[in-house]
Amino acid sequence: MPSTFTKSFAERLDRLCAPKVKEAEDGDRLQIGQIYLAPGGERHMEVANAMAPRCLLSEGGPVNGHRPSVDVLFDSVVKVAGKKAVGVILTGMGRDGAAGLLRMRQAGAETIGQNEKTCVVYGMPRVAKELGGVCHEFPLNSIGEEILRLTTTTSRKDRVA
Repeated sequence: MPSTFTKSFAERLDRLCAPKVKEAEDGDRLQIGQIYLAPGGERHMEVANAMAPRCLLSEGGPVNGHRPSVDVLFDSVVKVAGKKAVGVILTGMGRDGAAGLLRMRQAGAETIGQNEKTCVVYGMPRVAKELGGVCHEFPLNSIGEEILRLTTTTSRKDRVA
């Protein structure tokens, strides 16, 4: 998404969703109940610092033709949270995020892909599924509930999404 769009998109989502939604800023401390949207444009979004996770916006070159790249984000989550993470890939063109989701699954994370029926474009979730990166596939309207289930059940309270 272009940088001119992501801030207003985050603000719109914040009005529509129960969790707080914001465009991520470099150094934002990750908070429970907060959704961080990668800013469009020229920087990748990563998660850094396992003891006090924070958003890191980095200047690296495009990955899979994208900046920000979902693979860059997912790879940072593997380093910081490993098997404690929950990764989700939603509708979208191309393959960005598919390999990163696979690496999350290989690290022991729970992974979710949006099902074909509810995708506008079944590109990214399809590639992730074909690579073996998707543990569970759900319709869009069930994914939020599944994330909550995976991160709040007694055996999974150490998971982060």
